Amino acid sequence: MLKRIAVLVSGGGTNLQALIDAEQRGELGNGKISLVIASKPGVYALERAKNNSIKSIVLSRKEYESIADYSKALADTMENEGIDLVVLAGFLTIIDEQVYERFPNRILNVHPALIPSFCGKGFYGLHVHEAALEKGVKVSGATVHIVTPECDAGPIVLQKAVEVKQDDTPEVLQKRIMEEAEWKILPMAVKLFCDDKITVQNNKVYIKGE
Repeated sequence: MLKRIAVLVSGGGTNLQALIDAEQRGELGNGKISLVIASKPGVYALERAKNNSIKSIVLSRKEYESIADYSKALADTMENEGIDLVVLAGFLTIIDEQVYERFPNRILNVHPALIPSFCGKGFYGLHVHEAALEKGVKVSGATVHIVTPECDAGPIVLQKAVEVKQDDTPEVLQKRIMEEAEWKILPMAVKLFCDDKITVQNNKVYIKGE
């Protein structure tokens, strides 16, 4: 049974592109990217959707009075489109529990660190890599997790470690983690979900066949 995927974006859409490329290589299993939702107009991720004939919608946060109104519109849109799996791919807009309740254990996010390190409120984008370098860690990486109302605290699906080099800048480390970890494990996690290989018990993810 084919599963319809919505990818939520706020910017350039590099993780969206990684998913599109994986789908074109036949690596999303029973998954199909059916919808891209952007939190603001004019972002390059919308071009990526257009170039690959994927339906896209702009749900601009500033057109809604509250987080609750925005979250309801987002959840309604995805339900109306028959979405099975939601992937947050650099989606920087705050949403509330309405979305999590209507898509329980069906929202994935990729975080550019090995959770529980360098995660939670304020840890996004380059801030994550700045903190890792400041701490002097020898490995960092990426984590795909199921999204819950608590920031970066949902069950972990996959993780991949990446070496931190002595002369790394936050930008260099960010690029390496994207290329070596994020763009690899996000499509893998999506495939596991779409092939019904994931179960969640006691805030832990169990993968069938492992």
